Parts: sequence; structure tokens; C-alpha cells
Amino acid sequence: MQVEMPTGKGFDVFVGVPDYSVNYQYRQGTILHEVRETNLRELFGKYGDLLWMNGSHKYNVTNFIGELHDLLDFPSFSAFSDEMLDQLIGKLRKRGNSNATINRKMAALSKLLRKANKMGDVHSLPEFKRQKEKAGRIRFLDTDEENLLFSEIRAHSELYYRFCLFLVDTGARLSEGLNLRWGDIHKDRVTFWVTKSGRSRSVPLTQRALAAIEASDRRYSGPFAEIDQQRFRVAWHNAKDAVGFADDKDVVPHVLRHTCASRLVQGGI
Repeated sequence: MQVEMPTGKGFDVFVGVPDYSVNYQYRQGTILHEVRETNLRELFGKYGDLLWMNGSHKYNVTNFIGELHDLLDFPSFSAFSDEMLDQLIGKLRKRGNSNATINRKMAALSKLLRKANKMGDVHSLPEFKRQKEKAGRIRFLDTDEENLLFSEIRAHSELYYRFCLFLVDTGARLSEGLNLRWGDIHKDRVTFWVTKSGRSRSVPLTQRALAAIEASDRRYSGPFAEIDQQRFRVAWHNAKDAVGFADDKDVVPHVLRHTCASRLVQGGI
């Protein structure tokens, strides 16, 4: 049976057909590659384990990607445009993110999207430009500040207090301390195998750093393995606010690494 389609001004043959975005991408060695809509959470679920090793950095990246997904006005896409990128950067600025923080989040986003583009999940990418970062002064704690802050942390948790002692006396990064295993400790030295530079390094232990380790529960895989990073950060910021450092943005856990380095320099090392 022949069906005649109505014609005339204002008639749309596709009225009532649901919207569905499909793009096609030419790839070398194939004719056409179909690119359906996806989103950042889906892409991270697909490639997150391939791109990032388990640890605190991956934990941070997971939060970054989740936040960026939620900030997009239209989270589903088949192409990621410059306008979408500008929208994210603008919203992060309104949230008070510094350029350094924005750069870290954009680095994670760029890595994920480049992988998705390579695998044919996204057919075009924006141009990522690094935001200019201010060269801020390096903050460290003097002895009185350390005692004040650590006393407040100790009132909340003896474990967190011992962890802070270990960090400030070894100069370890937060992730290095959390990932430390019992087999990495040898008498008066400790070896960090998973470092930011990708190289292992060994550092000597002070008496109080050694005591902080020995007081830990050996039922866990490492002396500080039972610590949840996010809960520790919350406790740190609560203690920081309580002792009068609320407006000092540089008093973050990483300040303990700076403090250790400063004391080594002052000691002529």
C-alpha cells in the first residue's frame, strides 16, 4: 500500500520522533565510526582503572571527574567543545577554585577525554590551556604552631596525631604515609616506593617518628593504613579552624612536608 506523506508549510516529518544524538567519525583504516552520546562518569568508569593507579591520586581524580560531570549543564555529549570547557572553568572559579586547583582538575579531564577520543568514544576535543598560577610563598610551621595544631588534632584522634608526627619528621607526602606498609620499614629507616616522581626513596626515622609507627595496630597492612584520607582532612581543617588558622589557606597537610624541609635547611642538611 502506498502512503502519501502530507506536505505544506510548517509540517515537520520528524515531529514526535525522540531526540537522539549520533555522530560519525572517520578513522584511518575504517569507513565510518559511530559515536553515541556519553558522559564523564561513564567514561571514567570505562577508563579510570586504565589511566590511574589505585591510591590517593586516583581518589582525588574520582572526585574531580564527578564534580565536573555535575557542573555541566548538559552532561551527555558526543563531542566536548571549547564552550563546555569554558563553562566548567567559569563555574570552578565561582566556587573559589584557584588556578592551580583548576589546572589539576583540567589535567584529569584532558587525560580522560584524550583516551576517550583515541578509543572513538568522543569525536572532537577542546583546546586545553594551562591557567597561570601565582608563585606563592612556602608556608611552614614553627614549633609553637606545630604544638598548638597537633594538640588539637590529638584531642580528636591519637592515630591522627601520630600520623602528623610521622609526616612532619619524615617529610612524607600524605599519600606516601597512607600507603606505607610494614615491609617498607627497616630499623631506623623507611622506604617510600609509590612516590609522585615514580622513584623510591629512603629516609631516616626520628625517635618520635619511630614511636609513632610502633604504636600502630599491626592487624592493618601498614602503620597508617586504617586512616581514611577524607576524614583525616576534615579533622585537620576542624583543628586548624579551632586554633585560629581558619584564614590561612596554606595550612594544609602538605605544610608538614614544607616544615620538614625547612628544618633540614635550618639544621644545615
